[in-house]
Amino acid sequence: MTANPAATADAPVPEPPAPAPSSNPTARTHDVTNQPPPLVGHDVADDAVLLEGVRREGAGWYTEDLHRIGRLAGSEQVQHWAEEANRCEPILRTHDRYGNRIDEVEFHPSYHALMDVAIREGLGGAPWADDRPGAHVARAAGFMVWSSAEQGHGCPVSMTYAVVPALRSAPRLAAVYEPLLTSRVYDPGLREPGGKRGLLAGMGMTEKQGGTDVRANTTVAVDQRDGTWRLRGHKWFTSAPMNDLFLVLAQAPGGLSCFLVPRVLPDGSRNTFRIQRLKDKLGNRSNASSEPEFDDTVAWLVGPEGQGVRTIIDMVTMTRLDCILGSASGIRTALAQAAHHVRHRSVFGAKLIDQPLMRNVVADLGIESEAATTLALRVAGAADRAQRGDAQERSFLRLATAVGKYWVCKRQPAAVAEALECLGGNGYDEASGMPRLYREAPLNGIWEGSGNVNALDVLRALTREPGCLEAFAAEVQAAAGADARLDEAWRQLHGELALTDDAALRARRLVERLALVLQGSLLVRHAPSAIADAFCASRLAGDRGLAFGTLPTGLDLAAIIDRVPAATG
Repeated sequence: MTANPAATADAPVPEPPAPAPSSNPTARTHDVTNQPPPLVGHDVADDAVLLEGVRREGAGWYTEDLHRIGRLAGSEQVQHWAEEANRCEPILRTHDRYGNRIDEVEFHPSYHALMDVAIREGLGGAPWADDRPGAHVARAAGFMVWSSAEQGHGCPVSMTYAVVPALRSAPRLAAVYEPLLTSRVYDPGLREPGGKRGLLAGMGMTEKQGGTDVRANTTVAVDQRDGTWRLRGHKWFTSAPMNDLFLVLAQAPGGLSCFLVPRVLPDGSRNTFRIQRLKDKLGNRSNASSEPEFDDTVAWLVGPEGQGVRTIIDMVTMTRLDCILGSASGIRTALAQAAHHVRHRSVFGAKLIDQPLMRNVVADLGIESEAATTLALRVAGAADRAQRGDAQERSFLRLATAVGKYWVCKRQPAAVAEALECLGGNGYDEASGMPRLYREAPLNGIWEGSGNVNALDVLRALTREPGCLEAFAAEVQAAAGADARLDEAWRQLHGELALTDDAALRARRLVERLALVLQGSLLVRHAPSAIADAFCASRLAGDRGLAFGTLPTGLDLAAIIDRVPAATG
């Protein structure tokens, strides 16, 4: 068969096929330069401010263990745990596959890994079983160092630590549960408490209609006349619902009372603890916070009937201490990230750390961090000595905890935001870890009483417990004559402490000044002169602007910046 000549003549001559588009995936358009190395493989505890404070407050024997925790906290593995625990958030399972109500929360294995280290290292209830002077200071320092890795899991750790003094209001219950609450074994899962190797505790205070006003609670307790009570009601913000035991406030015939509620009863059956939902929070994503409901829920009375707030306040005081520790840790962690970045990043032909304005910012953050850390450890030292019978330290602790909780927690969001800005756009990227620090920053200012609650608590202490002011004044006046600016600030403040009808209106101003003069006294006595001079000039004499990085001229910025640890492997 022959081709059609006409068709052949009319048909276009086919073009040769074009080469397929290709690329070289290994080609590089540029070399990556002027980026800091990852901040990993370093000892978080290698910090003169922290180590000096630990020794000063009576826990020098703990430094070797603290360095070991610090190296672990700075490791790549733990940083990966922290990322995963926040990215893979807790999941609520109200029912099993067959429709049975179970009310369980599932956590990522990295969350359990973080918890295991925290409990194993004695950051839960262990100090209450340790007779060594400084045991609570050691735990505080360990909590600060380990919190630098990830803060969300610190909530159940903190509540487990804080529950012990409150539970001692019921000696029979304490005899059963305290040995397990002070255990160094992390034993997760809902099982009969007496059959576990270690327990975790939580608390249920606030309700929808009252919030901070816990006396408006509507949860009702009915006495069963067999040593148990039955609760019916709800709670609005109960964190760590997979913990084993909870202290809960409820209305008994004699008034608002404190009760112990276990998730699992001694016979192995589940107590009614219906988790309605988990909170969708700004930060603290690794930690589950829930809304539980009680319905014929078995409970045991802790402390006298009608004295619920007085009973649970011992737990609240210790969790407020942990809020101070956590915020001081958050400030220090953000500062470490900022300092690491500016020490390695160059701009306009020089390292960022050598640029005058950046030096002012980093130095200002360094002063803030040192003041927060020093105050936090001083309060931890007071807690340790108060537990050993020191009456003056107990009085100081009462006032200093509320003052420190207010101020250090208030400073964390501003300090973290400034540190993030030091990294520029890099700090706004999730991969830097700074956004997680930023989302976590407001938390401690809210938990265990917002700023107003703590400020008004200071007024109550000043009004009802005069020994608190005497102990506080003795602490401040220990630095009398060392710095004229501190002396003048205390003189002015002392005149404002005469509480008048407008005291509530100016409570925040008063508490802020109390915090600053206390920090000033501590730094004048214990910090290098460059730090103390800069603090007194900027915080007490007022020679600075409203933002970080507005320190006055004439300060020894080099000495201040040298105080900020340079991370090394």
